[in-house]
Amino acid sequence: MLNSIGLQNPGVEFFMENDLPWLKRFDTAIIVNACGSTIDEYVELCKVLNTLDIDGVELNLSCPNVKAGCLAFGTTYEGVKEVTSQVRKVLDKPLIVKLTPNVTDITAPAKGAEDAGADGVSLINTLLGMSIDIYKRRPHLANNTGGLSGPAVKPVAVRMVYQVSKAVKIPILGLGGIITGEDAIEFMLAGAQAISIGTANFIAPDTCLKVIDGIEKYMKKCNIEDINSIVGTVEMN
Repeated sequence: MLNSIGLQNPGVEFFMENDLPWLKRFDTAIIVNACGSTIDEYVELCKVLNTLDIDGVELNLSCPNVKAGCLAFGTTYEGVKEVTSQVRKVLDKPLIVKLTPNVTDITAPAKGAEDAGADGVSLINTLLGMSIDIYKRRPHLANNTGGLSGPAVKPVAVRMVYQVSKAVKIPILGLGGIITGEDAIEFMLAGAQAISIGTANFIAPDTCLKVIDGIEKYMKKCNIEDINSIVGTVEMN
């Protein structure tokens, strides 16, 4: 999927009044994805989130669809460290930093997050892509470029999770093109302690349940009692 929807949402006040009460009806962890176009925006937003009954915050420093802010913060060690350290000062809850793959060396931003006090990192966000209408000779997307997600990005995501797992000691949330239990296992073998599913839900809303079943089948087939025992155990050629 190639999308350019940006980060439109009704805002944190609406979330507090409407979404959060609905989410609290379920027995599940609530992790809020936070974004901003300036460091001050990140800090002010996280001040509010710190007062809510939620389980953690995922700091979005990596969306390639906005024209200012998020992408710039997430592409360098210094940028990630700066915004993460400022947010860490006002946020007592678990903090995950979501990393962009649109960099030369994914380990540098990951180290920036770790050094600034993040509790974990999630990767990868979408790859920057483009599609052209060959008859109009113009990009299909009004923003010209957009974020590529889904199965096409999985090999890149697995590689980056592996690289980051060797560079930092904090936990990794792996994502990017996961559709099956086998996909999830790949991320775990590469070093991810947890996985996340996004684009596949557009195809089949029950994907998460299928992935869980697939992981269980793998564990039975390979006589694995604790799924955590496979994390980071890939043996390179």
